[in-house]
Amino acid sequence: MVNVFSTTPRIIMGQGAVERIGDEVKNRRIEKVLIVTGPIVRAAGLTDPLEASLKKVGVEFAVFDRVEPDPRYEIVSDCVDMIKSESPGLLIGLGGGSPIDLCKASAIMAANEGSVIDYVGIDMIPNPGLPTIMIPTTAGTGSEVTPIAILSDEGEKLKKGIVSRHMYPSAAILDPELTVGLPPSVTAATGMDALIHAIEAYTSVNATGMTEMYCVRAMELIYNNLRIAYAKGDNIDARSAMMEGALLAGIGFANAGVTAVHAFAYPIGAEFHIPHGVANTLMLPHVLRFNVLGNLPKFAALAEPFDIPVKDLDDLQIVDGVIAAIDRLARDLKVPRHLADFGVTEEDVPMLAEGVMKVTRLLANNPRTLYLEDAEAIYHAAL
Repeated sequence: MVNVFSTTPRIIMGQGAVERIGDEVKNRRIEKVLIVTGPIVRAAGLTDPLEASLKKVGVEFAVFDRVEPDPRYEIVSDCVDMIKSESPGLLIGLGGGSPIDLCKASAIMAANEGSVIDYVGIDMIPNPGLPTIMIPTTAGTGSEVTPIAILSDEGEKLKKGIVSRHMYPSAAILDPELTVGLPPSVTAATGMDALIHAIEAYTSVNATGMTEMYCVRAMELIYNNLRIAYAKGDNIDARSAMMEGALLAGIGFANAGVTAVHAFAYPIGAEFHIPHGVANTLMLPHVLRFNVLGNLPKFAALAEPFDIPVKDLDDLQIVDGVIAAIDRLARDLKVPRHLADFGVTEEDVPMLAEGVMKVTRLLANNPRTLYLEDAEAIYHAAL
């Protein structure tokens, strides 16, 4: 079997790293950039250090700050219009997964015809786009090191993925200071999202020794630091560890893929507007219990990064301990635990289950084959 491993070629990480953006751009002989972000990020002043750094080295910039949470694919057209009017040589994505994903998609569409929705799927994009530099403001999606953009299709009530080697950012800058002001609820949801990336990539049918290495370290960092970052947001060591953990999880799942947890999260996120990290957390224990039979020894091996005692226990008992530890973490972080908290009812389950079965890109990575009746049972369990 032949495996291919790829990631963002240049990663700059550390306290104050965002101040390097001006030099990064200048060294690429770029004269003008477009910063792609959301209104909340800009209002919080997180674009200020970028703008100061760019001004210092004489690089012109414009700002597209209309990225919405779980952005509709139509927003890409608005950003591309600004690219055409401003003619930047590079795009900078600043924010959580939504601005970074929209930045990737817009950079690609600046050099490809049609609508971005035409390129949903794997390796559908013919031409490279504008170069990009990504600066995450959450420790969650890992999108700064993945070739994936997730956009919402409101017509089909689904989130859709675009995957292409052309979408790897040219560089990523990770500065934990940008995450210090995150509300505890956002820290919790994005942190759980990153943890789930690592769990799913580790148990994916496409996992390799290399991706497992990244995922195990990601799980250790996140599990041991997420409570601290949640409880004391200005703890820079915990924030640094969380950013590193999210990055490593991103590298892991960019190569091995995520599995059915994300497939279940997409329909409920699109239909009920449940934040992505929360949607994943809601579905995680139920999907884990289903998936265990697909590779019991692999799931039992999760005990090591979660520091679960295994003496005198069989693999099924060990997995029960892993799931209990993850569930306790979610409860400590006050992440909602039931779909009913968001208005999901028994009547919604058949429609949601049908949506899961459409996410074939992720179900192909799952360690256990999933059928429609399984999807319905898992949603019922999560109510």
